[in-house]
Amino acid sequence: MSRSPVFGLILAGGISRRMNRDKAALEYRGQTQLDRAFELASRHVTQVFVSVRADQTLDATRAQRPMIVDSAGEGPIAGIRSALAAHPKAAWLVLACDLPYLSDAALEYLLRRRDAAAFATAYTSAHDGLPEPLCAIWEPSAAEALADYQAGGGHCPRKFLIRHGARLLEPQDTRALENVNTPEEYRQAIATLEKAPMQLKIQYYALMREQAGRSEETLETSASTPAGLYQELAARYGFTLSRDQLKVAVNSEFSDWSRKLNVGDAVVFIPPVAGG
Repeated sequence: MSRSPVFGLILAGGISRRMNRDKAALEYRGQTQLDRAFELASRHVTQVFVSVRADQTLDATRAQRPMIVDSAGEGPIAGIRSALAAHPKAAWLVLACDLPYLSDAALEYLLRRRDAAAFATAYTSAHDGLPEPLCAIWEPSAAEALADYQAGGGHCPRKFLIRHGARLLEPQDTRALENVNTPEEYRQAIATLEKAPMQLKIQYYALMREQAGRSEETLETSASTPAGLYQELAARYGFTLSRDQLKVAVNSEFSDWSRKLNVGDAVVFIPPVAGG
């Protein structure tokens, strides 16, 4: 089956009853949740749009971005259907805007494992194992089935995926799919995201060098241990070696996976090597 191009759709929602605020306008490090999600998606797909209701088209938070106006009712399923109708030959990377921990690595992993033959490719929830429809790639083939589902009274995209099936992926970083629904969760997210990322030097050897497509790099990360760093890199590059198959060295010394990393550390993940 041919693979349709992938566009991005950011579901910006509206006023949260539990927070009494527009979740799209919540800010982290001077950037709204909507802007952050839009820019994140833009690094991975060719075009990105914001899903809006008709009464939101003049809203200052949303009006600066290309929009797709819901024409199939209200709620996330209406946004997905409207996007599929607007560009029927495209697949859609659908993201809720309130995922402050979502990363480039999580999107790269999702896109790399896309199954164009399924209605959708989605992560599973770390809480209940059910599909996460708002961090997923929806294929053009889902359009007709979604219309039938909604015509029959269905309105939940998660229940649609449970009923019709999808390619499901275990999240490499379970926190990437956590959203913000309460003032306390918002405060916690601010405290976490305000921490400046560390810059580390990474070297790759053997199979890992082939899979990463490079022998070394300097990158910024919020991972605090080699274990967290490897999880992040495995999601980004699709490393096939498990942590149990590797040794790790920090600043030229073998290290424990739980060691605390510091700015400027040089980290090497050492794969098994044939021979003596």
